[in-house]
Amino acid sequence: MPAEPAIVLTLSCRNRPGIVAAVSAHLFENACNILDAQQYDDTQTGNFFMRVVLNRLDGAAPVEALREGFAPLAERFGMAWSMRGTDARRRVMILTSRFDHCLADLLYRWRTGELAMDLAAIVSNHPRETFDHLDFGGVPFHHLPVTKDTKLEQESALWRLVQEVSPDLVVLARYMQVLSDGLSAKMTGRCINIHHSFLPGFKGAKPYHQAHARGVKLIGATAHYVTSDLDEGPIIEQDVERISHRDTPDDLVRKGRDIERRVLARAVRLHIEDRVVLNGGKTVVFTD
Repeated sequence: MPAEPAIVLTLSCRNRPGIVAAVSAHLFENACNILDAQQYDDTQTGNFFMRVVLNRLDGAAPVEALREGFAPLAERFGMAWSMRGTDARRRVMILTSRFDHCLADLLYRWRTGELAMDLAAIVSNHPRETFDHLDFGGVPFHHLPVTKDTKLEQESALWRLVQEVSPDLVVLARYMQVLSDGLSAKMTGRCINIHHSFLPGFKGAKPYHQAHARGVKLIGATAHYVTSDLDEGPIIEQDVERISHRDTPDDLVRKGRDIERRVLARAVRLHIEDRVVLNGGKTVVFTD
């Protein structure tokens, strides 16, 4: 018989004595076995964070009943929390534009099972033929063209699509359109963007050319949650690569694409595995 899927519990609240003991005792009393537990006490903010992976022993209630039973304890400690079986795959919507390297990478990792998610939709402001070289594997594609004069209408259509598809996560895979403050607020904590810089860094057009002109020795990329403050959302994942005076702007672009792909993929995986917890303007990331 295949092993039963594990359950992931994540929580955050104001720190106080007895949280770990209460959570552990509750799980024990409900015939659950802890497989992995990570916790973090942020002494600067006074907030506490925890991620627990557990499985059900003989006689344990199903996930829905466990979730219902945990609610009073969570209320007692004022927790923001979630409990989910790992077999409940996240629904993901990808937004992309003409630069498709991040899209192609996510499709590959999804197809091979590296990213255990369900792709609910792919959306672009460019037509489907732009991506004829990519196999979408039956994932619905939506073309939402946009101009400066139609941006409001296009974003309204995008929000209607989000409501219809109901994704758990929206990924901006080099989607070269700035989301409005209103739409960003509606998707707080469930929309990830990849920024082509090691933030804070060179902003605006041709960031790699700016970096080259300044003779930088490191380039990087940053995956973060989208907020109304452009490119200022809580950072999930970053990476860098060393370069030298021999590298041309084209070399930086090429190396930058590689960094963007892997940083975005890591951020998506961390999110869908419930490893990221918001901590104000930052994140707590429980790595594996």
